[in-house]
Amino acid sequence: MKSLLFIYNPRAGKGSIGTHIGDIVDIFTKNGYMVTVYPTQCQGDAEVAASRFSKGFDRVVCAGGDGTLDEVVTGLKTAGSDLPIGYLPTGSTNDFARSIGLPKSVRRAASVASSDRFFKCDIGKFNSRYFVYVAAFGLFTDVTYETDQGLKNIFGYSAYLAEAAKKLTSIRSIPLRITYDDNVISDNFLVGLVTNSDSVGGIKALPGPDVKLDDGVFEVMLVRSPDNILEFNMIGPAILDRRIRSDNVICFKCSQIRIESDEPIPWNLDGEFGGMMDVVNIVNEHESVEFVV
Repeated sequence: MKSLLFIYNPRAGKGSIGTHIGDIVDIFTKNGYMVTVYPTQCQGDAEVAASRFSKGFDRVVCAGGDGTLDEVVTGLKTAGSDLPIGYLPTGSTNDFARSIGLPKSVRRAASVASSDRFFKCDIGKFNSRYFVYVAAFGLFTDVTYETDQGLKNIFGYSAYLAEAAKKLTSIRSIPLRITYDDNVISDNFLVGLVTNSDSVGGIKALPGPDVKLDDGVFEVMLVRSPDNILEFNMIGPAILDRRIRSDNVICFKCSQIRIESDEPIPWNLDGEFGGMMDVVNIVNEHESVEFVV
């Protein structure tokens, strides 16, 4: 039989994955796999497990939110592994799962994860680590990792909205120097997203139109700090509908980007805290990871 390492986050989403473990392992076994199960013990544990224990397996499957998937991808890439990755999306938002068309049902997702349909996907390299679908800074981008896990388990996406509301009183702009292709932008920004997904934060329109996950480029959105309330009021509509123009919403595609700040700022990678950085180099690794779809 082929061998499969199943890494799952028992606290992801509403914490109900434990009731499905028997069914999941049964589906994997029926599809020809000898299964080793690893429940993560803390944040970062999925990365350690994927890096240390994946050698000798034919496939890795993870269950959890986008953060768990991020850890597994980072662990495998750090270990130099090119094993195919199956994903059971059991988190609160599951943006990446939507983008690649994975089912919400745990049993159906398990069947997909143990099938032989593959998709080579771009991922991002963020200095020395990796992200699957979004690297972000600025306003609201800390909401996902600052929201209490217990509240997320109880209230789901509503918990994110409640946490976001608290941030409205602490809006601040960040002076940045941004370099991509032959362009340099120096200005003050409220938020920035470097994405490879057609959904971010549960909002499908956010990355923009014509998103492809294997084209070798990111979709980038930068929101410049407005000078007055009229400009501020135009930002939201321009983000959600690209036909509406705002000089404060800058959108483009690129394969690599460098972002420099005067002092370290917090970054969000796939919904988790990515560290405090003053210089960030982000590179698109074209078709670098093979997902089971």
